[in-house]
Amino acid sequence: MDSASARAWWAATADPLPRAATRWRAWLPHVLVAGFAVLTAAVTTGLAFSQPVSGAELTVSLLACAAVVLAVFRPVPAWWSAILILIAGALTTGPPYPWGYLAILPAAAVLFLLALRVRARVLFASLAAGLLALLAATGFALGEHSGYGVLGLLTGTEPGRVALLLGGVAGVGTLRRARRVSGARLAAQVTLNADERARRMLLEERGRIARELHDVVAHHLSVISIQAQVAPHLVTDPPAELRENLTGIRQNALDALTELRRVLGVLRAGTAPHAPQPALADLGELVANVRAAGPAVAVEVTGTPRPLSPGVELSAYRIVQEALSNAIRHAPGAPVRVRIAYRPASLGVRIGNAAPARPGQPSPGAGHGLPGMRERAAMLDGDLAAGPTPDGGYEVSVTLPAPAAP
Repeated sequence: MDSASARAWWAATADPLPRAATRWRAWLPHVLVAGFAVLTAAVTTGLAFSQPVSGAELTVSLLACAAVVLAVFRPVPAWWSAILILIAGALTTGPPYPWGYLAILPAAAVLFLLALRVRARVLFASLAAGLLALLAATGFALGEHSGYGVLGLLTGTEPGRVALLLGGVAGVGTLRRARRVSGARLAAQVTLNADERARRMLLEERGRIARELHDVVAHHLSVISIQAQVAPHLVTDPPAELRENLTGIRQNALDALTELRRVLGVLRAGTAPHAPQPALADLGELVANVRAAGPAVAVEVTGTPRPLSPGVELSAYRIVQEALSNAIRHAPGAPVRVRIAYRPASLGVRIGNAAPARPGQPSPGAGHGLPGMRERAAMLDGDLAAGPTPDGGYEVSVTLPAPAAP
């Protein structure tokens, strides 16, 4: 037996029963154990049958039932207490104690509660030590013996039958503990996998956003480079300092563009090739494709449309695209309304669907929907709210800072 098992063999620390998921189920084992202890005390002391018992028998029976209650909180001390009580009963009351089934019943209950908390090697070592102690207390008297071999020893003697009973109780408790432990490990693994999947999904979405925004940043850097190259030709006899500064600006823009393309090469590894990024002007084609898939989509634009920064245009388009995809997937047959609101310093986007006409198909695994929308809104210092509506539908509302582009 290793050191950990040896420590568990004599552990006197509190070890309560495993907690259940609900409050009433958490208290149910305690109520059952208390009821079992009271019933066993009534039977073993003769109160249930109005039979007189001696003071020693009464004391031993009550102490044995008290050990059952103790096993709810401290199973290891309760088991050794049960064994000591059986030894005391064997020494004070004589045979058939402790081999009678009524006498051994509290010890069997304590052993079962012990099996729910300790490992199998500790449990069966405790059982073997307890049985040897009982045999020693009774002078190793086996009583009648029918047959030969181990089977005859177990079935033809009172200690053998008690050992079979306690061994069966220990086996059932061990199986119950193994099932609970494996279930807890499986639940922990499922939680870990879900967290890892969510983290991987978030990283993938951030990489996707970075790849899309590359086009926006690259466009601005290219414009800076061209303007710095053209600017000297717009001035008659420009000073040498101006030419030098503009040349430096153009070279820095080109260097930044080169580095940006290197970063993009890492981000695009194993992904789709470069493609032009959409904007709000492309919403008509997107809505037409969604309508072709079945649901009715209404688009409402308020305010005066104006050019916005490419990052806002791209993020707003992607948010609408993802919200429409979610509506098709999770609310089949439900009409969808898209509202675009141009405000003086912001852009409002709201996508909502009514209650689904039929249950949606379950979505395999974690998707990129809401986390991706939140990432896009947070990147632009915007606000996003999403949740069910009173009529049974679902709505996504986003506000993005959007000053007019120069």
